[in-house]
Amino acid sequence: MPALAVGFRAAALVTVDGEVETLGLGEAAVRAARGMVLVCHEPVVSARLETEPLVRVLDVLDLYAFVRPATFCLPTPGGLAAALGLDMPASELEDQAAILHRAAALLLAQLADPRYPDRPEAQRLARSMAKAGWTWGANVTAALGAPVSGEDAGSGLDVWRRLPQWEDEAPRPPPDDFPVGPGEVQDRLTALLGRGAEDRTSQRDYAGVVTAAFEPREIVSAPNAVIAEAGTGIGKTLGYIAPSSLWAERNHGPVWLSTYTKNLQRQLDQELDRLFPDRRMKARKVVVRKGRENYLCLLNLEEAVGRAQMMPENLVRLALVVRWARYSRDGDMVGGDLPAWLLQRIGAGRASGLTDRRGECVYSACTHWRTCFIEHSTRKAKGADLVIANHALVMIRAALYGPEEDKPTRYVFDEGHHLFDAADSAFSAHLSGLEAVELRRWVRGPEGGRRGRSRGIEARIGDLLVLHPESETLMREAIRAAAALPGEGWLGRIASAAAQGAAEAFFAAVRTHVYARAQRPDDPYTLEAATHTLSDELRAAAGGLERALAELTVPMQQLARVIGNRLADESEELDSSERTRLEAARGGITRRVDAMMLPWRAMLRDLEKGTAEGFVDWFSVERGGQREYDVGLHRHWIDPTKPFADVVLAPAHGVVVTSATLRDETGGEGDDLDSWRNAELRTGFNHLVLPAKRSSHKSPFDYGSQAKVLVVRDVKRTDSQQVAGAYRALFEAAGGGGLGLFTAINRLRDVHGRIAAPLAQQGIGVYAQHVDAFDPGTLVDIFRAEHNSCLLGTDAIRDGVDVPGDALRLIVFDRVPWPRPSILHRARRDAFGGSRYDDMLVRLRLKQAFGRLIRRAGDRGVFVMLDSAMPSRLLGAFPDDVEVARVGLAEAVEISGAFLRSAVPAA
Repeated sequence: MPALAVGFRAAALVTVDGEVETLGLGEAAVRAARGMVLVCHEPVVSARLETEPLVRVLDVLDLYAFVRPATFCLPTPGGLAAALGLDMPASELEDQAAILHRAAALLLAQLADPRYPDRPEAQRLARSMAKAGWTWGANVTAALGAPVSGEDAGSGLDVWRRLPQWEDEAPRPPPDDFPVGPGEVQDRLTALLGRGAEDRTSQRDYAGVVTAAFEPREIVSAPNAVIAEAGTGIGKTLGYIAPSSLWAERNHGPVWLSTYTKNLQRQLDQELDRLFPDRRMKARKVVVRKGRENYLCLLNLEEAVGRAQMMPENLVRLALVVRWARYSRDGDMVGGDLPAWLLQRIGAGRASGLTDRRGECVYSACTHWRTCFIEHSTRKAKGADLVIANHALVMIRAALYGPEEDKPTRYVFDEGHHLFDAADSAFSAHLSGLEAVELRRWVRGPEGGRRGRSRGIEARIGDLLVLHPESETLMREAIRAAAALPGEGWLGRIASAAAQGAAEAFFAAVRTHVYARAQRPDDPYTLEAATHTLSDELRAAAGGLERALAELTVPMQQLARVIGNRLADESEELDSSERTRLEAARGGITRRVDAMMLPWRAMLRDLEKGTAEGFVDWFSVERGGQREYDVGLHRHWIDPTKPFADVVLAPAHGVVVTSATLRDETGGEGDDLDSWRNAELRTGFNHLVLPAKRSSHKSPFDYGSQAKVLVVRDVKRTDSQQVAGAYRALFEAAGGGGLGLFTAINRLRDVHGRIAAPLAQQGIGVYAQHVDAFDPGTLVDIFRAEHNSCLLGTDAIRDGVDVPGDALRLIVFDRVPWPRPSILHRARRDAFGGSRYDDMLVRLRLKQAFGRLIRRAGDRGVFVMLDSAMPSRLLGAFPDDVEVARVGLAEAVEISGAFLRSAVPAA
């Protein structure tokens, strides 16, 4: 079969004999639509050809996912070559197409090898996929050969029957409280670094400082706190792993290592291979924890497979998930070992339906409870030494679950500059239509003949209440009261004055209020309005909804109390399954009462008497692409690190908060003291009883010789043609390796549309977040691997980029990243210093972005700001020794090209 590689302006078709045919995109689209050609990552091929999904092509990535499940591979021809140990293809399209033949042949040969593992299982699944029309079906079944006579002829789709089961273990005793000595930490760090590693004094100093957090606590609610800023190149990851791992081993207790991004979670997991080279030992000692919504739900998978029997095109994708699940380390679908490109092939909606995103778990009532990935992870974490978590999970777990016997006493928060934002999300409250619909569904289950995984409270525990009249009566009252919440189709009804029930009446009144008060009601993005000076209609609707929520809250609270009493009084009669289901139901009810209904009622009451002190409230109509998708009332803490400090920091015995960008250094008088105060304000350390130990470790790099900062003064930022021209010229001068950062998605898309094809003619590929069919993590991986490519993105890309070497040598910002003007930001601006607060946020964002540029001693890079209005007071974001120049675009292009072509001086 011929192989097809598609660029931005042309395509190449290569036969297995090596004959090359160059095609225009239109002709390539016609050939691809006929099918029976090899491609790499069909969604990208379809997007570049501007066609509907190509269902008849043979995507080599699909074959890879079957043959090598749960193993990493970039979704490009070069990625396939790297994963399979083949020679890397050149940048020419014909070379990229030719590698697909070799990759497919190698993968089919692996299947044909008699030593290929679990052959009968693979045969069964392949036959099912072939019957469903998988384009690789005939090739794969032929390579695997005929099944052994008398072998089970099942479908192979029932992976849940072949997964290992977890077993309960005795509760872990409380950890001991022995300290770790500085000398021991240095020895552990030496062992982690290995022979021949560079001995960095700054890294050893950093490890010694953070060790203070592992001393025994002396005062209740006063943890040993360390706030440590460690510049790029210090090696802070191994610096805090050394004392963390020692303390965990000595005291038989867990240390939670928390990050903000999934990229750093993955990096931490990889770094711990140094400490635990034996995979089985590492599996016992290290666990990656995320929220439930990240993991494959086996019950959802079983039901999806059942439905897909009637839809063959869906069954093939699900079968690849089944294949992955059999070999997955922990069932993590988002950032784990499920390839992101496979997740995207499944589709966002279908993939979401395979996880537990709505709190629908029935726990021990589930037929797959003993093989459940989430239950495996939860139990492993209880016995692990090191738990790699994320800020959101740590905060939500502490806030919702309250005091727990197994609550960790030691934390390390890496990417500490994100703690403020993580706390802002975790401790906020949102009374929105979508949230209320989910609550109704959780209580009442599917309605109106709809089917799905959603189960109401009666389906969860109704059979356990039939002999307990009080509990059954309370459950019925809750189900009845939940009818006041919005139902399916609520958004259309409130927009057409046809609201049904107290909640829809409230959201209709909110929508009217927001449109009336919005300065630009035709703005295609989210609209906001303040909560003061309300109409009589809105006040009355708020009161009606508050009363309706009270009617739901009371039976829910009483039901949780009655269930708790039963768990205590009938402990000897309840079997383990009943106990687990009742405990899960009580926990679900309590969380929804405490985290949703009670805050919602308080917010509604405060519409009459004013927002509670320390909070800011506002109304919104959420919009995207000129389409409304939610309406609601929101409440955030003005300082969200206060609840974070109360529920996470204060109960801990030791806490490290670390990052390369904690302090805002402006260079003014008293700068050092103010910068630490700002760092503690952003991390919650200012709320602790005792002060934290402060430590700053400068980057070892010579920024004066390794980097330049240019502010372009003659590009009109409102002229998209000029901005695109500037990006193109700068990327060409650098020969690729450019990261373009944008403060608005529409400008990103416009620039990409103008520069992608011209740069492709120069051999420079341009990838873009919100344009290309890749998730941000995959985009960064491709950018890292293809040294002469460029990448356009927004905040998520800026925070997730870790690209050492010359693959990243140029960063271009389209505008100064000022905070988005909103009601919430206005309240914080007033509370935290006015315009100085704005400046601090911008400097920290610029500092974080600049830190992506130089990652090791041999790196060289240029940082360009295209906004001529950038104030000089923001230049404190950059290292003191780096040269900052305000120049015209032509000069910026010349300087960038010359600087990046020159060699970095020897250290």
